[in-house]
Amino acid sequence: MSQPRLVQLDARRRPAPPALVVVAHGSRDPRALSTVRTLLDRVRDRRPGLPVHLGHIELNEPLLTDTLAALDARGTTDAVLVPLLLARGYHVRRDIPEMAATARVRTRVAAPLGPHPLLVDTLHTRLLEAGWPPALTSDDRRASAVVLAAAGSRDPDSATDTRRTAQLLAKRLGVPVVPAYASTATPTVDTALRALAARGRDRVAVASYFTAPGRFARECAEQAPWIASAPLGTHPAMADLLLHRYDRARSAPTVAAPERASA
Repeated sequence: MSQPRLVQLDARRRPAPPALVVVAHGSRDPRALSTVRTLLDRVRDRRPGLPVHLGHIELNEPLLTDTLAALDARGTTDAVLVPLLLARGYHVRRDIPEMAATARVRTRVAAPLGPHPLLVDTLHTRLLEAGWPPALTSDDRRASAVVLAAAGSRDPDSATDTRRTAQLLAKRLGVPVVPAYASTATPTVDTALRALAARGRDRVAVASYFTAPGRFARECAEQAPWIASAPLGTHPAMADLLLHRYDRARSAPTVAAPERASA
């Protein structure tokens, strides 16, 4: 009887997947860094064997440039950068690509997290946790509304993305959802609340459209006339969305890395 042929695995070994680098903005609030690290652990639990790393645009270590340099030092050749940001804007359009362009690792930059239905799932859950009723009567719907409190940006694409998330959340809840901003953009949270009150909406929740705790999230929540939800944080849908953006970006064109100097 002939012996079974041995399969030669060494020459046909499946290449390692690109590293996933989650790019956070950075915050002076220590709870933000703790939240992001826990979120990355959730991602690792969902995709064992996938190298998952963290890089910041500013304020916290490691900076994205340092993370990419460390990957290069380990011999990593490819990485997908997934912004832990909720809309397009200057950071997505300029900062992250410019930081990636200085690295010797080949990179792809994924789309920001929003808008996406998984973010709406997270916002809805956080509102329920804060006390939003799971079912509304007709009278409740006439009196209720939500202010979607976001950071704000001068970039018009950022406002477009936030409005789209507000529309998706309004469809889920069946009440008006008004986007408002902690800085830079208008309307402010206070202005949005007063406008809703003038329309007879006297039971208004503030939905925190922030990835982690911080000053903006706290200040917006303090203005809530009724309930305020917690930031998106480590909700399981956030980990799923990071992996979704990673998978989509893997097929995108790469940013060519500079040639390595010969030894």
